[in-house]
Amino acid sequence: MIDERLEELASLYALDLIEGAERSAFEREIAADAELRKLVDALREASAQLALTVNAPTPSIELRNRVMASVANRAGRAQPPVPVALTSNVVRPSPLLWLGWAAAAVFAIAALWAGQRYSVNRNELAATQTMAEMEKAAAQTIRNQLEAERLIAIRQTDEFKRAQAEVGTLKQNLATERIQTARQLAELQGKNDLANFKISRLASLLGNSPDATAIAIWNPLTQEGVLTVDKLPALASNQDYQLWVIDPQYPAPVDGGVFAVDSATGVGRATFRPRQPVAQATKFAVTRERKGGAAAAGEGQMILISQ
Repeated sequence: MIDERLEELASLYALDLIEGAERSAFEREIAADAELRKLVDALREASAQLALTVNAPTPSIELRNRVMASVANRAGRAQPPVPVALTSNVVRPSPLLWLGWAAAAVFAIAALWAGQRYSVNRNELAATQTMAEMEKAAAQTIRNQLEAERLIAIRQTDEFKRAQAEVGTLKQNLATERIQTARQLAELQGKNDLANFKISRLASLLGNSPDATAIAIWNPLTQEGVLTVDKLPALASNQDYQLWVIDPQYPAPVDGGVFAVDSATGVGRATFRPRQPVAQATKFAVTRERKGGAAAAGEGQMILISQ
């Protein structure tokens, strides 16, 4: 069945009003549809019949007389041309001619209407497609924005969780240090005045063990102290940790003895007494040395040092 769109295209095609890709596409439809071919043939035949219904124009009597007189003068004949009498036999168009003109007018109006409607429909289709593409682009922009906001929210959530974990670790380390300090002070409380004690916190110098810490409590009156360490890396069987006391009166750190830590937790505790009298313990340091310790500082790697 031929729809309205094909009827419009058939009218335009019969009058040669479509070109290019549209014409080629419609010709393919004509080749595939016998009914459409019959419609196109009928429209073209009607167009041809309209052209045949127009009679050739008849020249007027005055024009014929002037032409005959001109021919006679050129031939050397002086006699005047014989005038042709005017007759009242006026040729009147037949009813079929009027019918043909009426059909032509109707066909022309229909073709014009079909062409205008086809053009309007095509413009409306193009506008609809453009609007659809704009809406599609706008929707994609909104989706991209929502995805970006989702990723930002996830990243902020992850950063917040990491910050909470770091704060929790710091609180735990601080609580551990406070417990260790209180325990050490309790052990030394009965020996001397606590106001004379020096308490130092040692920080890690290891990139792979940044949480390693130590607390040294030094009693200058008894020349002894307590060292508590936490999260130190496990040592090989041929190594020891060694404590050093830095006193400005000596050119080199004073040996405070070796100590061991738990291989699983890195926790250790030792009471130390320097090998030389210490007048002022400005700093404490821990190094990793060979088994039994080094005779002088600087042989092994420094692990911890007080601020």
